[in-house]
Amino acid sequence: MQQRDEGGGTEAQAKDVCLRLLTDRARSRHELEASLAKKGFTTEIANAVLDRLEKAKLVDDESFAQQWVQSRHKYSGKGKRALSMELRNKGVSNELAVHALDLIDADDERQRAAELVRKRCRSLQLPDPNGPDARAERDKIVRKLVGMLARRGYSQGMAFAVVKEQLDRAGADTEDFDGPDSM
Repeated sequence: MQQRDEGGGTEAQAKDVCLRLLTDRARSRHELEASLAKKGFTTEIANAVLDRLEKAKLVDDESFAQQWVQSRHKYSGKGKRALSMELRNKGVSNELAVHALDLIDADDERQRAAELVRKRCRSLQLPDPNGPDARAERDKIVRKLVGMLARRGYSQGMAFAVVKEQLDRAGADTEDFDGPDSM
């Protein structure tokens, strides 16, 4: 079955490309299809190879999505919104993405957001609550922290709640802090 088309290479060559890519990390079928297309393999050869790799359980979008979500949430601190977008960009179906994202519950997501804020607070100078510009300085820090969480895919409501909670724990004055509307 070493069929060769004018457009690319053989099935064996396509399989080798896929296996090399899979040694780095798990990949979605869509990612492998895109890599094969970029290297000039025909759609027929790519589909034949990917179908065989799926039967051998070397390509499994469901498993990939679950691994991706767990890894990116734990090690990169990504929230569900960002993870959903990443999975969509990797070609994972909406159904599989939702199933994988369900592995992270609201408490896990909030806890991870709190860890990120605590870590970031260590490098920030919290304003003196009695200082002349205490509120302006605190609001500036809040914007930085909420922005950090937003870029990682956390909802605005959760971000403000977590930031307020962590600033309270750090001893910042948050009495007049009402959330996004007070900014």
